[in-house]
Amino acid sequence: MFKQSAQHIGTYYAGTFPGQIPLRPRLQQSLHCDVLIIGGGFSGLHTALRLALAGKKVALVEASRLAWAASGRNGGQALPGWSCDMPPFEKALGLEGARQLWDSMIWAANEMRELPERHGFDIDYRTGAIYCAVLPRRVRLLQESIEEATQKYDYQQLSFIPKEELPQWIASPRYLGAVHDAGAAHLNPLKLAHGLANALEAAGGQIFEQSKALDWQEHGNGYRVRCAEGEITCDVLVMACNAYVDRLDRDLAKRLLPVGSYQVATAPLDPELAQSLFPKGTCSIDTQFVPDYYRVTPDNRLLFGGGCTYLGGIPKDVPAATRPYLERVFPQLKGVQIDYGWGGHIDCTMYRTPHLGRSGQKYWLQGFSGHGVLPTLAAAKAISDAILGDDELLKLYERLPNPRFPGGDLLAAPIEAVGKAWYRLRDVI
Repeated sequence: MFKQSAQHIGTYYAGTFPGQIPLRPRLQQSLHCDVLIIGGGFSGLHTALRLALAGKKVALVEASRLAWAASGRNGGQALPGWSCDMPPFEKALGLEGARQLWDSMIWAANEMRELPERHGFDIDYRTGAIYCAVLPRRVRLLQESIEEATQKYDYQQLSFIPKEELPQWIASPRYLGAVHDAGAAHLNPLKLAHGLANALEAAGGQIFEQSKALDWQEHGNGYRVRCAEGEITCDVLVMACNAYVDRLDRDLAKRLLPVGSYQVATAPLDPELAQSLFPKGTCSIDTQFVPDYYRVTPDNRLLFGGGCTYLGGIPKDVPAATRPYLERVFPQLKGVQIDYGWGGHIDCTMYRTPHLGRSGQKYWLQGFSGHGVLPTLAAAKAISDAILGDDELLKLYERLPNPRFPGGDLLAAPIEAVGKAWYRLRDVI
């Protein structure tokens, strides 16, 4: 049952979206705005909404459909933190600078809970996540992470779960210990994206779908962006294209490696069985280099992801590729029917640190490296605050090193794949 919906690929989110997925118009005119956002994913939508609410005249153009890429296809886990964890922040910014960015992440976690209520839309928001360890040394690392989070960052939401207590949290024999994060959550990302879009339009913002930005150039004191059937001039330009920046900005593209990622959703499970998988209603992710991540949806399906391909491709048969990992975690689901299987691309940077910056009145935010539900909101705050005159957070992000990938367009992915093979090996030794 691989369902296609209004040009969205056949994800669980698109296939079960309530009603028809809204279709916004193409850009078929010339107009001027204060701020133009290129990209209709989380980073673009959050930035646009914050600026529109601050009184800016905002337009957003999206090449495909809103949340067509990673923002509408991800696992829906809103986990405080970044893909790189905190050491790269501490190395580049010192502890005080790292704390400032961490505080903005906690702001994002709270805002994610409050924002839908404020604007009157539902995202199937549920609280709690557990981080599970397969290897004994990673159990120790989990225990150390609680002490570090408490002492360095005053984060009091973590608690350790020993192996003997794990059945109270997850019905899997795979793990040796876990940490519960009460500040984390899980949600429906496609509902979030369209809720943000509706709020943006209510605040006066304009959204144009199926309006790919072909090129941009400086124009007077601002910029001009050309699409196939229209153009927009603006005072401020924000690039929120992530893995799909491509030739629109070659320098930004060279600092990203598009990595293939994929997941599945089962058929609805018996409600008692679904409840037994996560007795406390959390989501879960393990601590392997290539992690498995999973949760039960409101309609009692298991949504399970974990595969990735550093050469960018997606398996032809995603359910077949994912099933062994699903059944390794939950052997009681052996042979379970899989209704949806899909993949997409995430925007990885060299060090998995987010890449935010500016040049003149052109801004960008990208490089969330597979961990973007909360980091995109934290980044949108930094970018929108800077546009509105407060660049304290953006200055911190700009100090993070985000070099180009070595090897150029042809060799970057193979070189990265070889390097990551070593880290995958460390998942089993």
